[in-house]
Amino acid sequence: MSNARESLLQVLAENSFKLGEFKLSSGGTSDYYIDCRATTLDAEGARLTAKVFYDEIHESGLRPEAVGGMTMGADPIATGIAILSAQRIQGRITDSSMEKAGRRLVHAFIVRKAEKGHGTEQQIEGFRKKGAKVFIVDDVCTTGRSIIEAIEAARAFGFEVVGAICLVEREEANGRANVESAAAPAPFVSLFTANDVREKHLHIRQQEEDPLLALGEVCDLCGRPAVTVNPYKRCAAHAQ
Repeated sequence: MSNARESLLQVLAENSFKLGEFKLSSGGTSDYYIDCRATTLDAEGARLTAKVFYDEIHESGLRPEAVGGMTMGADPIATGIAILSAQRIQGRITDSSMEKAGRRLVHAFIVRKAEKGHGTEQQIEGFRKKGAKVFIVDDVCTTGRSIIEAIEAARAFGFEVVGAICLVEREEANGRANVESAAAPAPFVSLFTANDVREKHLHIRQQEEDPLLALGEVCDLCGRPAVTVNPYKRCAAHAQ
C-alpha cells in the first residue's frame, strides 16, 4: 500500500468510522457507519483522496477526460481530482512520484438527482463534452444505487463511461454485483472495503490505550521511527 493510500486509510478510520447502531439509506441497519464526507471535506483528507483517486485512474491507462458522479458524495472527490490534475500539469507538485510525463487535465462534472426545472434544465453540470471518456466516482457503495444512477445519466447524456471507482465498499446488499452489471464492460474498483476501515479504526483505538503499540510504525513525513500515531504517524521531531 502506498504512503498516500495508507495515510488516507488512517484519516478515514479516525474521521469517518463510527461504531453504534445506524439506519442506512438502503433501509437496513448496521453496527457501524462510515461518513466519508468527514474525510473528503477535510483539508488533508481531500488532498489524499484526490491523489489516491487520480493515481488509480492514471494507472488504469484508460485516460478519461473527466470524472464525476451523483451529488453530493462525488462532488468533493471529482473537484479534488480536477484541481490536482491541473497542478500536476503546471508543475506545481514537487512530490517526486508525480512526474508530468503522460499526465493530462481531468475535468469534473456533477450529476444532479433530477434535471433542473429552470435555466438550462440539465442533469449534468460542469464538463459536458459528448463522446468523452469519463470515470464515475463516489464515496460509499452499499447497494450501488447512486453509482448506477450516475452511470445511467452519464451514458444518457452521451459520455463513454470507461470506469467507476468508490472510496469505500461496504461489501453488502449485493452492491458490487449491481454496479459491475450496470458498468459493464467498464471496470468497477473500490479503494478500500469497510472492513479495511474498521480494522484500522480498532487498531488506532488500541494504540491510544497502549502508546507502546506505536513501536514499529514510521513517520509519514520522514520515515523515522514514530512516537505517536494519533492523529498521524509522527516521529519525535514532527510530533511537536
